[in-house]
Amino acid sequence: TIRPVRRSYYDPSSAPGKGVVWEWENDSGTWTPYDMDVGITIQHAYEKQHPWVDLSAIGFCYVIDFATMGQINRQTQRKRRVRRRLDMVYPLVSGTLPKSQSWPASPGAVAAPPVPTCTCPQCLLVMSVKATVSATGPSTATLQPRKAPTPPLATPKAPVPTLGAKAPDGVAVVRGSLKPLVAQGGRRQAASTPALSSASNTGSPPGAGSGKAARPGLSTLNRSHLQRLAIAQSRVLIASGVPTVPVKNLTGSSPVNPALAGITGILMSAAGLPVCLTRPPKLVLHPPPVSKSEIQSIPGISHTCRKTTKKQAKKGKTPEEVLKKYLQKVRHPPDEDCTICMERLSAPSGYKGPQPAIKPDLVGKLVKCSHVFHLHCLVAMYNNGNKDGSLQCPTCKTIYGVKTGTQPPGKMEYHIIPHALPGHADCKTIRIIYNIPPGVQGPEHPNPGKSFTARGFPRHCYLPDSEKGRKVLRLLLVAWDRRLIFAIGTSSTTGESDTVIWNEIHHKTEFGSNLTGHGYPDINYLDNVLAELAAQGITEESLAQEKD
Repeated sequence: TIRPVRRSYYDPSSAPGKGVVWEWENDSGTWTPYDMDVGITIQHAYEKQHPWVDLSAIGFCYVIDFATMGQINRQTQRKRRVRRRLDMVYPLVSGTLPKSQSWPASPGAVAAPPVPTCTCPQCLLVMSVKATVSATGPSTATLQPRKAPTPPLATPKAPVPTLGAKAPDGVAVVRGSLKPLVAQGGRRQAASTPALSSASNTGSPPGAGSGKAARPGLSTLNRSHLQRLAIAQSRVLIASGVPTVPVKNLTGSSPVNPALAGITGILMSAAGLPVCLTRPPKLVLHPPPVSKSEIQSIPGISHTCRKTTKKQAKKGKTPEEVLKKYLQKVRHPPDEDCTICMERLSAPSGYKGPQPAIKPDLVGKLVKCSHVFHLHCLVAMYNNGNKDGSLQCPTCKTIYGVKTGTQPPGKMEYHIIPHALPGHADCKTIRIIYNIPPGVQGPEHPNPGKSFTARGFPRHCYLPDSEKGRKVLRLLLVAWDRRLIFAIGTSSTTGESDTVIWNEIHHKTEFGSNLTGHGYPDINYLDNVLAELAAQGITEESLAQEKD
């Protein structure tokens, strides 16, 4: 796999150039630095003495208030502290710098390039660049002003680079020509874009030797020339159907990004590989704005909102009475282990917790899946669960009864919006909005009495308004009523504990893209989520049970 890389330079007047670091206070009370681009934006507004700065222009729904030194979430209105501190000027450097490497490693005779250890495109690319530079000798490629003064010939301190001269450390080494690509890019570019040429003749001043005017080389290319050259090359390659290599910020506001994009193209072309500089795809989380008059209810589904509260477990039945409905006693246990306590079924249960009122050597078999366990272990497992009258086989996950979860109270809204999802152009879209506020954990939660957080709400999810999409919605409503959509636990993305998390039923939260894997198109999503709902005991039979 070949991926582009880039190296960022920052102006000395910017935040990293001055060593200014902006940080926000996280939930653990420590400070986390903002990304470099965000810190530059905040520092720029701070130096302009603005009272606040809105970060939505760079993709973040936060407002930084300099008067209170706080960060405000525009959706949830949550506030965090921010601070500004001084650090070392970027980049942070400690110790001695390593000696720069160049090709070939020895300044003496040019060594033959080593044989690549494999034939993958990445190894072939690296070795071909090395071979090209080693065989022909390096030439220097620098970004200079258009009318750079030529040093006098009598001055030995500024010699003209020669064909066999070694490039100084820190100077990009480039060899090859993009002249054929520039020629194909159109004659309109030829008038304004200088062509690339090989290194000048050894020790020859400009214009000497052949009598012809010397063509400008890489040293005469400024940023605008390099950008026009890259764009011309891109147009040619797009028209010819060449696969593209994305390079970010080709036309961004930073003046150095176009130069980096052009240098990337030059390096790839030096290896004989075609390159096309394109813009990266954008993340599209939400649909275009929709007015209230455009929102429609879903045919066949009553209401457009459903709330849920904590459902109390059924009273009057002991765990033994609940399990009696799902079990058959086994008089002669098989010669195998109980998968709960890992003791032999012919021996007493190995459970060491609070002892249920049942003999530890009794064995029972679940009637549907026929898996066998100690009754002692099954009662202990039931007591440690939700105690809602249902049981799930720990071996095959078969559900007995109606499984419910521990989802905190909240609200679920659902309606149709007049926009199509990628891959579902023939229908509109069902939008689901989940909203769960923070609160205090109950006795069924991991830490009863402790507060829990609810990040990222309201959460917007999307389904195609097709027959199967409406079927999924009806089953999601059953899952919501049974408190199975969310749970309280530790977030797998942030690591935060005691927070609301998804509960193994995947939702699509990207409307117009699929960059994170949580969007469309995804031809298997509806089938996958139906399987996940079935694993929670929610099928079409559940719809009939809910009506009853």
